[in-house]
Amino acid sequence: MNSAPLNHLDAWQLVQALARRELRAEDLMQACLDRIAEREDVVHAFAHLDPDAALAQARALDAGATRGPLHGLPLGVKDLLDTADMPTGYGSPIYAGQRPAADAATVALCREAGAVVAGKTVTTEFAYFHPGPTANPHNPAHTPGGSSSGSAAAVADRMLPLALGTQTAGSVIRPAAYCGVVGFKPSWGRVPRAGVKSLSETLDTIGGFGRSVRDVALLGSVLLSDARLAALAHQPDVQAPRIGLCRTPQWPQADGDTQAAWAAATRSLAPEASELGAVALPEGLGDLIELQKQVMAFETARALSHERVSHRGGLSERLRTLLDEGMTISAEEHTVRLIRRAQARHSVGALFDRWDVLLAPSATGEAPAGLGATGDPVFCRTWTLLGLPCVHLPFATGRNGLPVGLQLIGRWGHDVQLLAAAHWVHQRLLG
Repeated sequence: MNSAPLNHLDAWQLVQALARRELRAEDLMQACLDRIAEREDVVHAFAHLDPDAALAQARALDAGATRGPLHGLPLGVKDLLDTADMPTGYGSPIYAGQRPAADAATVALCREAGAVVAGKTVTTEFAYFHPGPTANPHNPAHTPGGSSSGSAAAVADRMLPLALGTQTAGSVIRPAAYCGVVGFKPSWGRVPRAGVKSLSETLDTIGGFGRSVRDVALLGSVLLSDARLAALAHQPDVQAPRIGLCRTPQWPQADGDTQAAWAAATRSLAPEASELGAVALPEGLGDLIELQKQVMAFETARALSHERVSHRGGLSERLRTLLDEGMTISAEEHTVRLIRRAQARHSVGALFDRWDVLLAPSATGEAPAGLGATGDPVFCRTWTLLGLPCVHLPFATGRNGLPVGLQLIGRWGHDVQLLAAAHWVHQRLLG
């Protein structure tokens, strides 16, 4: 096994050593807890942490048979997902100290697969834009992104090898970009959402973070119940993909750092890709960014009806504004927008008859300075609206020394093929 500190190793390396009993889950958890103790006062990644309980879970795993593909791996759980043994507050004072009766389905699946839930990671308020205390581990004066801020920061700072997140606009891909880790948003509808505080039935997707594509493939094998992803994590043998270069209509909002990363990526991939060429989204789709915002506003206003009606004073001003806006949208208008979404999904889906994956920006640039906002998800909204699987690949740094990368997008339901292509692409981007 690699001689690096245990908390520095990738999840796929760790799980192999754990399965061979060359490494104890307790020792790995202790290494992660030591890192958390060293850095949590700076990063503030956790909403709840119980070191004694985490170590007890790890010891129990060491004493028994290998449980599954995540055996012994410490896992962070975004505080939007219910946990039976830890409080779940959804990033809101309204739910401070709440104790759910059961785990979210994805949490239960991960525990069944052998993961050790180390703690609850910070989320923005109800996974919208009002930030929590988490700072970017590369520079604590900058945002880690949101809403899965604590999960991305914990993985980036080597506190944990894996963490769960959710995305309704850009809440996996954007924090992965700002913190410099691999973020995976699966195809919409492929991961069970029971036990997750809902914002939008049409958009909400559970995904996660790791430090390599193999790591998120390992996590994805459990989230999607797809053994092919576990095989990819352990023995990636993939062919050169056909890559469509899709700057998207939002390209003018990309700053110099993202543009430089784009140029470097195309230079690196061109000699070896099966095919590489520019791709434009089909004409006649309208403004997909605005469509995503309106669908989200309508559904969030209704998903958070209890909070809107009974706890309005406990909500941030920005969230109250969204809820008020959403309540002005009629059911007829929403239905028309869902039909437009379905048409757009069909039109964009046809691009994958020609290309295996699309390469696109993840964020406008480096993580912005300040902790009062979480950045703009403009480069994520379209893909979330369409329900397509996405993976962020970090490989560059910007002018301030903060991470920069790009995302790959795949055909709906082709998560295995997307992550296989992502592994191939990432290896070449990293040089």
